[in-house]
Amino acid sequence: MSRSDLGWRLVRYRSQCRRFFSSHNQSFDPPISPTLRRVVVTGLGMVTPLGCGVGATWRNLIEGKCGVRAILPEDLKMDGFDEETRLYTYNQLTSKVAAVVPCGTGVGEFNDGLWLNSKDSRSMARFIAYALCAAAEALEDANWLPTEQEEKEKTGVSIGAGTGSISDILDASRLICDKQLRRLSPFFVPRILINMASGHLSMKYGFQGPNHAAVTACATGAHCIGDAARMIQFGDADVMIAGGTEASIDALSIAGFCRLRALSTKYNSAPEEASRPFDCGRDGFVIGEGSGVLVLEELEHARNRGAKVYAELRGYGTSGDAYHITQPQGDGRGAILAMNRAIKQSGLHSHQVDYINAHATSTPLGDEIEARAIKSVFSSHAISGALALSSTKGAVGHLLGAAGAVEAIFSVLAIHHGIAPLTLNLGKPDPIFNNNFMPLTTSKEMTIKAALSNSFGFGGTNASLLFTS
Repeated sequence: MSRSDLGWRLVRYRSQCRRFFSSHNQSFDPPISPTLRRVVVTGLGMVTPLGCGVGATWRNLIEGKCGVRAILPEDLKMDGFDEETRLYTYNQLTSKVAAVVPCGTGVGEFNDGLWLNSKDSRSMARFIAYALCAAAEALEDANWLPTEQEEKEKTGVSIGAGTGSISDILDASRLICDKQLRRLSPFFVPRILINMASGHLSMKYGFQGPNHAAVTACATGAHCIGDAARMIQFGDADVMIAGGTEASIDALSIAGFCRLRALSTKYNSAPEEASRPFDCGRDGFVIGEGSGVLVLEELEHARNRGAKVYAELRGYGTSGDAYHITQPQGDGRGAILAMNRAIKQSGLHSHQVDYINAHATSTPLGDEIEARAIKSVFSSHAISGALALSSTKGAVGHLLGAAGAVEAIFSVLAIHHGIAPLTLNLGKPDPIFNNNFMPLTTSKEMTIKAALSNSFGFGGTNASLLFTS
């Protein structure tokens, strides 16, 4: 081959390389920006210390009843331990009050035999069963039990929990200590995985849309609802079953929160007075259990099938404190960011919000800082008397991972029924309150067109949901 032929071939090869890399380096057009779809609430389901079912819970809440009671040794779920160990553990607990789901076969009671004691329930811990029970009510309420494959593929699940099944972990550790590890249930792992609430629900009904579970401590329920709404907004699903669940009334969970000095200890002899959000006598939260589940749906999808609509989810704000694992920043900056972001996304102005369901858990520091944040966000509207404010944890305690979902349902029901629920046990309000800026001490009939629900969790994670009529 002559030198000229070699040079010609080299030139041709370089030209081909330039064309190849030029064609493969061309930029794609920007992705099409989706038009965000509107999300509405078409079904509700609850399991709470005030009762099993939305009707029982809401009625008892509005009437000022309380779901907190004294705990007994048998509430600690230590069946595998000897009686001496059970009594010793019970006596060591500094907090002996809890908001327990009423169980039984009566109206408004959670039926263990139906949800937990069948052969098919061996892989199902109590927190999962609560979610399935609440979801069954929500789906029936929404009249949404799809049979077509396409409908199932466009229906998803987003249900989380804060701690899962700690009692199963305690039982497993006992087997190790007793050198009986071979007796460990093969269902141990599926029983403790938090995403299994969503997993069991999707399998039961054949839902093949997004299968999601947020775990953000006490903000879990709100984050699961907000995340689900965004999945609908962006077209990942037409319907989402969303909420939170928790079953943490057990020896290890209560002991852990006692050691953290987070639980109320002053009212062991007067359990119904223990959870007192915003009150000067508050000394910690009351641990609770239960589940709240909503059916969220794309607006046109709901209209086309003639579904009833409780409310629209217009705003979802999230933020991080970036400050401390358990304490919010003194100025409530994280809460302020979450509320402002929810309001901005909704397209409303702060003065258009009629009711706030506060996160207030009955802790000395947290309640005051949230009140300060609310005052900062709503300024003159907060002190005008037009903004109704309450914390429903006085009645149901703090449901941890389920709290945000249960309180979101309370906010939706406040809009639907035109009643703002009361704050129980508010005898002497915190000095941060004055004049017209005061939590409700009785349920108030009023027109509620927009309601905000706050949820804040350990690790400085915050979420606010804004619902409108």
